[in-house]
Amino acid sequence: MKLDGHKRVSIRNVSPEIDCGKYPIKRVIDEKVEVHADIFGDGHDKVDAVLLTRPKKKGRGREKKWQEQHMEFQGNDHWTSTFNFDETGLYEYTIESWVDHFTTWQEDLKKKAAANQNLKTELLIGAQFMEAALPQATAANKKKLNTWIELLRDEEKEGQAISEALSDSASRVMYESRDRSKAYKYDRILEVRVERKKTLFSAWYEFFPRSASPEKGRHGTFKDCENVLTEVAKMGFDVIYFPPIHPIGRSHRKGVNNAVDAEEGDPGSPWAIGAKEGGHKAIHPELGSMDDFKSVVKKAKELGMEIALDFAIQCSPDHPYVKEHPQWFKWRPDGTVQYAENPPKKYQDVLPVNFETEDWENLWDELKSIVEFWIDKGVKIFRVDNPHTKTFLFWEWMIKEINAKYDGIIFLAEAFTRPRVMEELAKIGFNQSYTYFTWRNTKEEFVEYLTQLTKTEVREYYRPNFWPNTPDILPISLENRHEPSFLIRLILAGTLSSNYGIYGPVFEFGLNEAYPGKEEYTHSEKYQIYHWDWHRNTKIKEVISILNRVRNENPALQSTWNIEFCHTDNNQLICYSKIDQEGTNKLIIVVSLDPNHVQSGWVKVPLHDLKIEAHESYSVTDLLTGSSYIWQDEWNYVELHPQAIPAHIFKVETKKPLR
Repeated sequence: MKLDGHKRVSIRNVSPEIDCGKYPIKRVIDEKVEVHADIFGDGHDKVDAVLLTRPKKKGRGREKKWQEQHMEFQGNDHWTSTFNFDETGLYEYTIESWVDHFTTWQEDLKKKAAANQNLKTELLIGAQFMEAALPQATAANKKKLNTWIELLRDEEKEGQAISEALSDSASRVMYESRDRSKAYKYDRILEVRVERKKTLFSAWYEFFPRSASPEKGRHGTFKDCENVLTEVAKMGFDVIYFPPIHPIGRSHRKGVNNAVDAEEGDPGSPWAIGAKEGGHKAIHPELGSMDDFKSVVKKAKELGMEIALDFAIQCSPDHPYVKEHPQWFKWRPDGTVQYAENPPKKYQDVLPVNFETEDWENLWDELKSIVEFWIDKGVKIFRVDNPHTKTFLFWEWMIKEINAKYDGIIFLAEAFTRPRVMEELAKIGFNQSYTYFTWRNTKEEFVEYLTQLTKTEVREYYRPNFWPNTPDILPISLENRHEPSFLIRLILAGTLSSNYGIYGPVFEFGLNEAYPGKEEYTHSEKYQIYHWDWHRNTKIKEVISILNRVRNENPALQSTWNIEFCHTDNNQLICYSKIDQEGTNKLIIVVSLDPNHVQSGWVKVPLHDLKIEAHESYSVTDLLTGSSYIWQDEWNYVELHPQAIPAHIFKVETKKPLR
């Protein structure tokens, strides 16, 4: 490697930077990126730096010109700068730095002038710096530089020369006219993927279309779903997630409660995808036609919502792929296909796809075509089932291919697995991810987990989506509990994270009968069709509607990254503040973790973060109930009753003095 001995600047510890720049960081439109770096040179010369940004070129198009902005020196060789983008796409950023000889000269001139030293030679040196800047200067700046050069060389006007040389105007002109030939550019070009806002802020509602019928004993249809959408829209959700809508296999079909043998009329699990009617590009015939599906997508859009589909890479034994592409599956010595297992659990109705097949290229192309098929039908959001059991290389390739062709596609990773695996899926392209929130219960657990998610490098690429329940998981926090437990988990999910979801309507109805010895629902909807009263009102449903309205009206709840935990004197009370990016929407959330007893205590308000002066009075309005209070100083008293609403979402406003 050829070295350039002119370059005297070092750029170190740049952040954000994921795996030495291998993966892009993630942002949404107008979300700020704060870049940090240690920048220094040898000796005592001053250095300066700029942040460079540009859209990443596509294909063989011309490379875009770098846009630059000055970085701010924070002390101890540390520099920062902030940028954001107002359009989606892939962008690049890096840093350029140089030895700033003119600023160094200015500092020396100031010191020598204060010491009453002879400045004749010093001023001539300054004139030389300005002469060297002339080739890079604009016409207007050349005029100024020539005037200053003449002044610096005029021994009769030393005082005026010193004043002009140290002026902000001279500093600005020399900055604009600097010689960049000896500047040092950071040796990596980093990337940021800017995505639509819904990747960071969304409220998901999951229900089974086949349970949408208003008539008992009848299979639900997409036409029925349109009526359900109206009710869900009233609660304020913006993503409707359907479990698989494809034909369900008959071979080894599971019965009620995951029974190995299905009874006559048992509908089977929607995740056992594929039958004689078709596979991943087909619709279960009892749900309706493709036109009916397009209609429900259109209806959701009219109501301000989007339909998310389940993308589950697995097949029933009856899936057309099994006969058409047997090489995509594992065959056992007895001539049967290897079904899915998680010992001691057996899933005889599901066949995993073999990603080690020699025919992997055709397999990849076909799987990508499934996503493209449904994008063509109006779907832009996919909840991906168990992505951690498929090869990372496939996901990285497939998501890049989709992003290159389509804008605004969202992939949610349903991966409850080891942390490094979940993080890898996020790095390679998944926009949102399921989390361990479902199994966090104590104050210490929440603080530790949210700190990992929001105060480490993970926040640059991993967007959590908090779910209190799923069709697969009835957690201990809800199992055989009463209404307050549901309200607590709901409010925690919707305020700790800007993305959250629930599986309904069992959640708003407070249903929680567990299968003995398992964190699962008994008589799970995965294996049978239910009839729900979608118009039934409950307190949980009412609070869901209020919470979603509060989230939509308060930008502070539309980001996960701005959480700051506050001290309390009661471990059954968890308190945290959230302030929006502009610093104008300020919230304090207090949640009781005890669903059975009244909990009270003192919470410490972060006055500095909220820009409230000591001893200044300020109002807090509970956005859940409308109650208002006047607080003063740091420590303030709260009392939460589980039978009322076991939480406060306080909007903080400084009292304006009367004039």
